[in-house]
Amino acid sequence: MNRYTVTIQGERRAADIGTIQALLKKNSHWGRTRLSEELCRLWNWRTDTGQLKDMACRTLLLKLDRAGIIRLPPRKRPSNNGLRNRALTDIPHDTTPIHCSLQEIAPLNVLSVPQSSPELSLFKCLLAKYHYLGLQNTVGENIKYLIKDKRNRPLACLLFGSAAWKCASRDNFIGWNRQVRRENLGYLTNNTRFLILPWVRVPHLASHVLAQVAKRISTDWQVKYGHPIYLLETFVDRSRYRGICYQAANWTLAGQTKGRTRNDRYNTIKTSIKDIYLYPLTKHYALRLRNG
Repeated sequence: MNRYTVTIQGERRAADIGTIQALLKKNSHWGRTRLSEELCRLWNWRTDTGQLKDMACRTLLLKLDRAGIIRLPPRKRPSNNGLRNRALTDIPHDTTPIHCSLQEIAPLNVLSVPQSSPELSLFKCLLAKYHYLGLQNTVGENIKYLIKDKRNRPLACLLFGSAAWKCASRDNFIGWNRQVRRENLGYLTNNTRFLILPWVRVPHLASHVLAQVAKRISTDWQVKYGHPIYLLETFVDRSRYRGICYQAANWTLAGQTKGRTRNDRYNTIKTSIKDIYLYPLTKHYALRLRNG
């Protein structure tokens, strides 16, 4: 077995086992990070902005190690994933009930939360503690928003990450083919988490927050990753929610999922059916997505 094929965001990539083994033999002092970064350079595994796809390479190396095809060097420090997945610190935050009109707490402060922000720990704490899906590692391009009122009290959290690789209703809505989707999927982002904190009861707050974020997210993405966003998507669990706030914010109901997960390679993993909502950020979104 000289080559191993791995799929990265729907794209098949070939990894040469001989190259990995040669690097391991020649550089026995290297750690796992140095090895994965060097392989990314050799194979030109990079994002559109030139960043090394280190996480994808690290995942490949772990699979090969577990299969006994290669033998990785011992870890020099605890796994970053392990550190991220440990119990989050409970950050103190104001839980005083907020039951009022939107005008009474406006203007809202929509904060983009970068990795270096002091607000990051609070953002993670709130999602982990109050969102029914909790908080998982964010892999790939993503933006986090923390919403506060004029008195600096937290109101809501939103997380946008990688769009679904394949979604029939969305793909028909755009009108692109498989090849174009593979090339231009990065111009979409998925609203994977939206949390209005449980002690907040403000009519029209959710739709107002969605509107405020939609006005700025493409610019924020351009600053962070070097390219714009043309279309937002989200999947609403029909067994829990009706998607009223997305409807009120003029998102389009494009269809439903088929009750399978993105990891359901053999169509055996069943999950709840979700409504698919889409929100174009530009008038010519379809043309731009089909042409790049």
